[in-house]
Amino acid sequence: MTSAAPFDYVIVGAGTAGCVLAARLSENPGTRVCLLEAGGPARHPFIQVPALVGAAIMHPGLTWGLTTEPQTELNERRLPLPRGKVVGGSGSINGMAYHRGHPKDYDDWAAAGNTGWSWQEVLPYFRLSENNAEQRDSSVHGIDGAIHVTHIPHPNRLNQAFLDAFGAVGGYRPCDDFTGLDPEGYGLRQGTIHRGRRDSSARALLMPALRRPNLTVLTRTAVTGIRIESGRATGVDVAAADGPRSVPASREVLLCAGAVHSPHLLMLSGVGPAGHLESLGIRVQADLAGVGANYHDHPAVPIAFEMRDTTSYGLSWRTVPRALWNLAEYALARRGPLASNVFESTAFIRSSAHTDRPDIQIAFQPARRNPTTFPLPLGHGFALSVVNLYPRSRGEVRLASSDPRVAPRVNPNILADPKDRAPLLRGLDLARRLCEMPAFAPYEATEVRPGRGTRSQPEWLAYLRGATATAHHPVGSCRMGIDDMAVVDPNLRVRGIDALRVVDAAVFPGIVGGNTNAPVVMVAEKAADLITGHTRGGRHGS
Repeated sequence: MTSAAPFDYVIVGAGTAGCVLAARLSENPGTRVCLLEAGGPARHPFIQVPALVGAAIMHPGLTWGLTTEPQTELNERRLPLPRGKVVGGSGSINGMAYHRGHPKDYDDWAAAGNTGWSWQEVLPYFRLSENNAEQRDSSVHGIDGAIHVTHIPHPNRLNQAFLDAFGAVGGYRPCDDFTGLDPEGYGLRQGTIHRGRRDSSARALLMPALRRPNLTVLTRTAVTGIRIESGRATGVDVAAADGPRSVPASREVLLCAGAVHSPHLLMLSGVGPAGHLESLGIRVQADLAGVGANYHDHPAVPIAFEMRDTTSYGLSWRTVPRALWNLAEYALARRGPLASNVFESTAFIRSSAHTDRPDIQIAFQPARRNPTTFPLPLGHGFALSVVNLYPRSRGEVRLASSDPRVAPRVNPNILADPKDRAPLLRGLDLARRLCEMPAFAPYEATEVRPGRGTRSQPEWLAYLRGATATAHHPVGSCRMGIDDMAVVDPNLRVRGIDALRVVDAAVFPGIVGGNTNAPVVMVAEKAADLITGHTRGGRHGS
């Protein structure tokens, strides 16, 4: 069955990028836009309440339930791979941390041949959707955009110990704007939270656009393939409760399914490495070896402490009265700990004098790391997560079957390159030294992971193998570029197929030095200009 009237644009995936594109393209009342989402509406309270991020990211009804392939360098462990299956996508379940990466990251993109993607050229697109009233430099920050960016009004007191410890250890500087021109140092961080609730492209951009008659949003509608006729994308096939059908697109199909599912759908549709597709009986439409390659993520490893002191966020019998007050405070005024995403302070630093930008992040969590899957911290403590911002290891996404209902095989190849270990080890050493500073002494915390017995190089390496995971920032699997391994060109058009673009983190040539949600919003804002020929955000390629 085919839908009656074709749309101009069919957008696959109502994640962060898809919501931006649907809102921007439908601003023209003469343009018919269809946004397709496999999951349901973003109504669950786990999405809306910032402190319940741990519950959202684990909820089976809000994610695809993915895991990686066994990781050779991580004791053959399968890592969780939480990807949002809900309107807002991973932007509805992520930690709400707002970061752009380092300006040099985008200059590197441009230097690799991606015309139009230098820092000065993408900065206007960051500013377009940003509403950052706390950073008044309008040449760097947007102050009237749709997505609100703020500091947590009353961060937990343990954050000050973290900041004071950095000051005491020496050699690092404070930073009051991690999304500015020089995002290096330690300080409080901002998040996409507004009036005590999660803000996102779904809430800030898509929701206001839903009243437009030229925008159709279909939820619980899974795309099973892209229709390609004579080298041109003409629509998509979908599976929904009322059965399978096709949704035509007269202008373009815009693939916004993310770093896992965008390459998955391309390969299911015959766009990818010819040998791999033929081995599964899939007709090759375009032999693109880069589809699914270059997949990478930020490796991260924690150091965790527990304490009897109840300063941290957490639940215990001693804090029942406080918890009841916090619940009432949030219900009545959207204030208090439940209005915080917990990730309130951080540091972006260099692991050595030889790096030209920060290559390590140390994220501070003023709450105990749960040994169980309970979504709220039980007991009290804190944790520091060390993140390698520029991993060298590269993995891949591959089909497990030609059946679109079967999840793809995702192998990030974490720590496959031995050089990825050194930044993590240096960061762990610094994290332990920070916690030995006088600022933390009043809390009498005990290191429980890995524990004070871990001191030698072999012991630390064993800890890396057993504890390293990722920061859930997958990118690069449909890389933008001008070489033979590139999947899309600098205008985000899929090579060899007309009327088809990829617009999400899959197109990143390389990972940025920070959280990836804001860069995905930027990519989608720029894509809207590329598609329509407008220059609302600034100059762009033709």
